[in-house]
Amino acid sequence: MTAYMDHKDLANEVIDQARAQEIADGVHKVLDRIAQAEASAGREPGSVKLLAATKTRDVGEIMAAIDAGIHMIGENRPQEVTVKAPGLTRLLAERGIALGVGGDDAVAAAGHAVAEVADHIPFHLIGQLQSNKIGKVLPVVNTIESVDSIELAEKIARRATMHGITVGVLLEVNESGEESKSGCAPSHAIDLAQRIGAMGGLELQGLMTIGAHVDDERTIREGFAHLRRTRDQILASGAEGTANCKELSMGMTQDMAYAIEEGSTIVRVGTAIFGARAFI
Repeated sequence: MTAYMDHKDLANEVIDQARAQEIADGVHKVLDRIAQAEASAGREPGSVKLLAATKTRDVGEIMAAIDAGIHMIGENRPQEVTVKAPGLTRLLAERGIALGVGGDDAVAAAGHAVAEVADHIPFHLIGQLQSNKIGKVLPVVNTIESVDSIELAEKIARRATMHGITVGVLLEVNESGEESKSGCAPSHAIDLAQRIGAMGGLELQGLMTIGAHVDDERTIREGFAHLRRTRDQILASGAEGTANCKELSMGMTQDMAYAIEEGSTIVRVGTAIFGARAFI
């Protein structure tokens, strides 16, 4: 159990109006920043999706973000998925929305029966995933962005096949080369992507990276640009299972403008929506 989970009830569904408004303001400001970056880069409005990174945020806070216009959420830790999924599933179902894979699968996973779900909120795992935690996130999440090895991909594929589902995956690439970051080496990305694309039970949806933790804009941009070129090479290869490898999940609160200008399709933002994390 992560330490802060001993001090904060992440299943809490109650939020006061002031906090809900604070979160709504954060959502609107980030959406405005994305729109400005799209315009500056000459990209189509709405071409970049906003994923709310919900690590350490409780159910009430997440629902406030969704009510304010968030259409995609991402968790870092499997244990947080387990704690939050039942409440999120129920509250979203009351709004006619399914969590994750959508419809009956997501509802059944949390033990609720809901008829006629009209829409869904994609639920991504964006943090590292140990193989013994795969069962905690499937079939609740519909996309795992942190796949960085063939071994992990094979284990997810086997579990997905057992559940009779197809799981979206993004190949995580360590473009910065920083030892503290997970992800495969950029030189291995094309080969790994092609091998993952050929696996049953998985849909290769794109690539993910974390921007370089430096102040040099050129270095940050080059990592994002290289990921874009890698994605384009994978698509151009025409290899089995790579036709849907279109997403580029790159850019967070501090560097999302650079990422959008370099081709990002998903930005993962937490602090700018919810405020600083209150770790205990």
